[in-house]
Amino acid sequence: MSLAELRLADVRCLVEAELRLHPRFNLITGANGSGKTSLLEAVYLLGRGRSFRSRHTEQLIRHTAPQLRVFGRIRRDPVQGDSTIHDADATADETATDQNLVLADELASGPAHSIALSCSRTNGLAAQIDGSAMHSLAELSEAFPVQALDPGIHRLVEEGPVQRRRWLDWAVFHVEPNFVSHWQSYGRALRQRNAALKSGADATLWDGELVRLGDLLNSARVRLIEALQPYWTATLLTLDALPTSMGYYQGWTHPQNLAAMLAEDLPRDRERGSTLHGPHRFDVLLRVGGRAARDIVSRGQQKLLGAAMALAMARYIAQIVGRPPTLLLDDPAAELDAKHTQALMSAVGELGGQRIVTALRPEEASLRALGLPDRVFHVEHGEVKRL
Repeated sequence: MSLAELRLADVRCLVEAELRLHPRFNLITGANGSGKTSLLEAVYLLGRGRSFRSRHTEQLIRHTAPQLRVFGRIRRDPVQGDSTIHDADATADETATDQNLVLADELASGPAHSIALSCSRTNGLAAQIDGSAMHSLAELSEAFPVQALDPGIHRLVEEGPVQRRRWLDWAVFHVEPNFVSHWQSYGRALRQRNAALKSGADATLWDGELVRLGDLLNSARVRLIEALQPYWTATLLTLDALPTSMGYYQGWTHPQNLAAMLAEDLPRDRERGSTLHGPHRFDVLLRVGGRAARDIVSRGQQKLLGAAMALAMARYIAQIVGRPPTLLLDDPAAELDAKHTQALMSAVGELGGQRIVTALRPEEASLRALGLPDRVFHVEHGEVKRL
């Protein structure tokens, strides 16, 4: 799937914008601070319900506005190698009518989806998918799979386990349909147990449910980690990154099972008022030479490993579901030398699918591996124009 149309209002410095995007290579140019990244954040919102820069979506609202609005129309793309939609879009100009756009979606051999999203300072996030209210952020991911490679992607390596769990669970959802419901049920049971720990009630009443759901969640995550190994190894070689192992900490100590850990840690859990062990503590472990990667690699190497995580996952998803997610690349050359930038962009080009890339100028050397862009947009003073 790819994003065919984007409309937004009051997203950071952007008062209003409307873009009709190509299913392959879209380039967004403009000076620093012009709003290029804000456009990518709006696209990411459609598929994740949050920004890749901040978990507080209300921070994206333009400072003088009460709310932001983002609308996207998602098309189902033809199989790789089919040039029908390319030719149809290539002949359309920026004044294409809605009839042209509907025809393009019909040529893409599948129905379109629409996502309408808003976020206000008082009521938070709300979204509709094909006119129906969204009940879970997972519904956005299903309608519009999207991945971001931004200058902050080094946080996947550098920071704590929350970001790595989010990176992993997004993919687990796509291959394990029951994962989201299991995770939501586990979260409810965990909150009940923690409330009991704080109040002095019998917290063990919830242990059976935590163990049952915890085993399901852990098994799904471990299956994904194991399936990802060949993609991870191949991507590290492609990017000429440091040999880095990818393992996991399941959230409790091997070889004990979760039931035993909960019973053993009950006194400490009561003292802290929270549950110390379980899949909510799961982490993806990256090691170089047996040591935690974040402790020994440079910022540039952290970014390269973070990019490898995103790209390996995109390759895996492309193999499993038949098409890669939309990739957002924000200033991809930042903190990478020319050699590794070339390797990254070549790998992105080979992956195919829709790419939305930002750059200061369309002639930047880092873009050459992607070929000529199919659509070029320019952002200046908060306004977006197609070139």
